[in-house]
Amino acid sequence: MRYEKGRKDASRQKILDVASERFRTDGIAASGLAGIMKDAGLSNGAFYPHFPSKAALVQESVSAALQAQSLQIAELLQSVGVAGMIDAYLSTQHRDDPGHGCASSALLPEIAREPGDTRALYTQGVMALVDQLATELPAGMKDREGTAVAIYSTLIGALELARAVEGEELSQRILASAAAAAKALATLDIEPKEKLS
Repeated sequence: MRYEKGRKDASRQKILDVASERFRTDGIAASGLAGIMKDAGLSNGAFYPHFPSKAALVQESVSAALQAQSLQIAELLQSVGVAGMIDAYLSTQHRDDPGHGCASSALLPEIAREPGDTRALYTQGVMALVDQLATELPAGMKDREGTAVAIYSTLIGALELARAVEGEELSQRILASAAAAAKALATLDIEPKEKLS
């Protein structure tokens, strides 16, 4: 039986959406194709007409998640500025919803173990996010890109730590302390040591 192109595209997008959420919630290794396909409302056999392998699905899911995050960050930077974007990233809501949140904070250890082409794609996406943030930092900063990397690293690490610790009070302190540190970085004039490539 043949289906129209729109139906195939919709099925493919459903698989991507479910996989992206499952990978960020449960991890890449713990998310099997059978579970993803079941959650997408499709049979296991329907996977391969859309993706050649789980690795290809991971690559596309990570890329889509980074693109979605870029749009969210752009909206936040435009509406509430750098400080507001930092507050939104390090919010309780973001901490408590990894399935719809930052792919980096949910998947970094696993992405580091992915094949080189996936890591290269991830690197491109991350550097696009860094550049996006760097353009919003004070124009007089000597190393806007380096500062953006430091801010982004602070946000990701703090969110991972806030999710991992036991106890709401400690988790909130981590989020608040990291937000203050990231905002301080956004106002510093740092001498560059070496440009990132």
